[in-house]
Amino acid sequence: MIQNIVFIAIGFLMLMLGAQWLVDGASTFARKYHIPEIIIGLTIVSIGTSMPELMVSLTSAISGHADISIGNVIGSNLCNLMLILGLTSLIVPLVFSKTTKKYDIPIMIASTILVFIVANLDATISRFDGLILSAVFICFIVYTIKLAKKSMTDLKNSDTNVTKKDILISFFKVVLGILLLKYGADISVDNAVSVATILGVSEKVIGVTIVAIGTSLPELITSVVAGIKGEIDIAIGNIVGSNIFNLLFILGASSIISPIAYSLSYNTEFILLIIVSFLLLVFANFGKKNTMTRFNGLLYLLIYSGYMASLIL
Repeated sequence: MIQNIVFIAIGFLMLMLGAQWLVDGASTFARKYHIPEIIIGLTIVSIGTSMPELMVSLTSAISGHADISIGNVIGSNLCNLMLILGLTSLIVPLVFSKTTKKYDIPIMIASTILVFIVANLDATISRFDGLILSAVFICFIVYTIKLAKKSMTDLKNSDTNVTKKDILISFFKVVLGILLLKYGADISVDNAVSVATILGVSEKVIGVTIVAIGTSLPELITSVVAGIKGEIDIAIGNIVGSNIFNLLFILGASSIISPIAYSLSYNTEFILLIIVSFLLLVFANFGKKNTMTRFNGLLYLLIYSGYMASLIL
């Protein structure tokens, strides 16, 4: 089993490195071709840091491990909100933008409720359900781009200082990043299943704990660093965008490839996810100047600790 744990750690390292290279490479392309920074943050960063979840869930769905596929998404979203935003706001209080309060968080909540309803209709996320979720995600991306254009400045004449050499390096970063994500996901899932089998622990528990936290490491690193640098919109937008991507695109794409059997035991996690998502909306609209304070972050961490303890005890 020690060997499996070592391979899980190696897989997570590959996922983290792959996500970082993918984000770096894509961001350079965006700067070169004058894509607004707000679009980079809401799409490239959030989607890039969610690549580990995508690869793990796709691999799990194809391999027939539905509990890990769903558990990874739900567990990652719980981890993103309570652990990552909790830790980040402990380091620096997070001020919510008007767009995040008015649109992004409500869209995240609506996405969570939509997946909850779809999964409970017949205890399956079918290919048709996957098409619906993917279509809603495309609408979200279109909305994001249109919103970004409203505040877009003229970047066509700006000096990006991106050379042809930078573009070539970025291309290889993107390719290698995707390869690392693919094989890192394979290694992580295979060995997580092996550990679960040896310990007699359900795939659900493995999915919402070890795999979920491991694949959320890119979000953790990105949000904490962004918070420290004062880039609050990136810190919050990364999490909200990643949660929407996880629910709509990852589960949508996974179920299109292979319909996912949904265990009703996940309803507990889903209800908790809905509650803490609404709680984020409360943090954003009430309290100290629309700020997620250190107290709010501590509350999130306490709830997450209680949830994790309930899985072990």
